[in-house]
Amino acid sequence: MNEPNPAGDLMRLANGYQVSQAIHVAATLGIADLLKDGSRSADDLAAATGSHAGSLYRVLRALAAVGVFREDDKRRFALTPMGDCLRSDAGTPLGPWAAFIGRPYFWQAWGHLLHSVRTGENAFRQVHGTDVWAYRSEHAEEGAIFDRAMTAISRGVIEGIVGSYNFGLFSRVVDVGGGQGALLAGILGAHATTRGILFDQPHVVAGADELLRKAGVADRCEVVGGSFFERVPEGGDAYLLKAILHDWEDDAAITILQACRRAIGSGRRLLVLERLIAPPNEAPDAKFSDLNMMVSPGGRERTREEFAALFAAAQFRLVSVAPTGTRLSVIEGLPA
Repeated sequence: MNEPNPAGDLMRLANGYQVSQAIHVAATLGIADLLKDGSRSADDLAAATGSHAGSLYRVLRALAAVGVFREDDKRRFALTPMGDCLRSDAGTPLGPWAAFIGRPYFWQAWGHLLHSVRTGENAFRQVHGTDVWAYRSEHAEEGAIFDRAMTAISRGVIEGIVGSYNFGLFSRVVDVGGGQGALLAGILGAHATTRGILFDQPHVVAGADELLRKAGVADRCEVVGGSFFERVPEGGDAYLLKAILHDWEDDAAITILQACRRAIGSGRRLLVLERLIAPPNEAPDAKFSDLNMMVSPGGRERTREEFAALFAAAQFRLVSVAPTGTRLSVIEGLPA
């Protein structure tokens, strides 16, 4: 039995950014896709990715030491179950997320976490002089990398969400801030009589047609561009917001919910998909996601009670919270 080693455990946590950056490099280079048919040497992988062979080997052997890859005695590398998640066709594809979180503009905001703690100000704005949304709209490459990351992590939770909630109860689902439509496509694919409206900023939904067409649901899904701070499309009997409210502080989140309230008639449902902050000393993922919201978009993760207060401020009543078997819960509201 290993003896407790608090100093060693803390050292590993403190150096976590090193692992994060190494995974980012492997994801950006597409190493997992190159290994899907079997093991390959570091030299071979370097030639395939246009990389420096010696440097790539050092990164891959470090990642093999923490279980992302497996190295043999001939400097050949193979996928492990963890590394398999970096494949572009993985059931839970985390490669696009790893490629996104290692981008310099993103981790530079995390480098100013102390500024946020001391001042209460948003670190991203302090570093870049603008908010994260404006930055991505002005830097098309970064916006595209972010959109791919959001689509990928949606793919990783779709099965759990669709399997845990009966969206077939609704004739038309409006996905507010639905990105390029991955979740809505999953819902429509599971319920052949349900129709959908995908709503997000025009430059975001501009890339949705191909995804919806490949999913075979384009004929049942209307794509609408606009701002959820101003209005959302009418005509739905369920309004879905997945990972939207956590991007915003309370005043802005209430404005979004009020726009939904104006579009929702009596008897129609508000379905908010978000993480929930757990009691003290539990569930670190949501609490570190909350820090991510603080330094980057400027929002927060919330408790059930905090969601209830948001709903009430926008004239909704929180009626239930249902787990989905993923990091997200379905927080259901009705017009008050």
